Amino acid sequence: MKQYRIVILLVLSSFVGFAQTKTTSIIEDFKPSVVNQPGQEYPKVNSQGYARFQISAPEAKSVVVSLGLGGAKGGTVLTKDQDGYWRGTTEGAMDEGFHYYHLTIDGGIFNDPGALNFYGSTRWESGIEIPAHDQDFYALKDVPHGNVQQILFPSKSTNTSRRAFIYTPPSYHKDKDKKYPVLYLQHGWGEDETAWSNQGRVNLIMDNLIAEGKIKPFIIVMAYGMTNEVKYGGLASFKIEPFQTVLVEELIPYIDSNFRTISNQANRAMAGLSMGGMETHSITLNKPNIFSHYALLSGGIYKPEEIEDKSKLKLIFISCGSRERPESVQSAVKTLKDAGVNAVSYISENTAHEFLTWRRSFKELAPLLFR
Repeated sequence: MKQYRIVILLVLSSFVGFAQTKTTSIIEDFKPSVVNQPGQEYPKVNSQGYARFQISAPEAKSVVVSLGLGGAKGGTVLTKDQDGYWRGTTEGAMDEGFHYYHLTIDGGIFNDPGALNFYGSTRWESGIEIPAHDQDFYALKDVPHGNVQQILFPSKSTNTSRRAFIYTPPSYHKDKDKKYPVLYLQHGWGEDETAWSNQGRVNLIMDNLIAEGKIKPFIIVMAYGMTNEVKYGGLASFKIEPFQTVLVEELIPYIDSNFRTISNQANRAMAGLSMGGMETHSITLNKPNIFSHYALLSGGIYKPEEIEDKSKLKLIFISCGSRERPESVQSAVKTLKDAGVNAVSYISENTAHEFLTWRRSFKELAPLLFR
């Protein structure tokens, strides 16, 4: 469990959003973040990756943004102007990609009214996008689009109906006879089943890859991994069996009964980021007759001795950011290859435990599935 304790620590630290570089001259080409509330000018980002904030709190004594560096407790300390607005800019450029953040106003934690909210850190947090140099692969383009729909499926083991989100490719509703492979894709700790389509933009990545002819279309199923009940420091007591039951005995049969799937092990994959990778690791090893493709995105590693039967295992994919522990990923994949396993590693450059790492990882993973 040691490797997964490291994963949780990285998850918790990633929500702060640290500035990575510091320059002496800020270019004044700030534009509203693309994930702002409709019509809201702030927060803004510039071409260097700086973020600028403006908050109306005329009676407040202190306003701090959790992103960036500065202040006794970190974050970006805003300064009050005569008009009652608090304003400030991060001391350095942020990592490219998506970040969660919040405001601390006179000791209380609040969301930024200018930004859209995303479920992370076990709550709805504000979000900001720092434009990435390679953002084209997850951009909204004029291509055929798939569908992300919510389903409610019965769960006897939890005595309720549970929610999942399903991505079906653009061709799904055109050719009524065609069946598709399925990827079961898990979020990280503090997130839920909305994360991969909202923060991860996985549907847009799929649409773009399909339009470019780079992947074989497949269905994606995103369910809540029952991970947020695990409190900080309590990972050693986490039990995979409740979620494994929901996934294998309830959700998969429901998907196979209600969607046009190729319902066999060879056409079923499981992947997860961070703690979702931990779940993927456990369930794929426990149920090798269910999944043939395994992927851990900043979510630990596999060892050859853990894999009892390699005959039906088609792929192991392991990735992380270059500021995580890339040497452990690369070493693990080399060991797996030496043991005769089809294993692939990917390292996202200049990222840590954050969604740009996982967006890039998914882009590399998707073409390798179901070939």
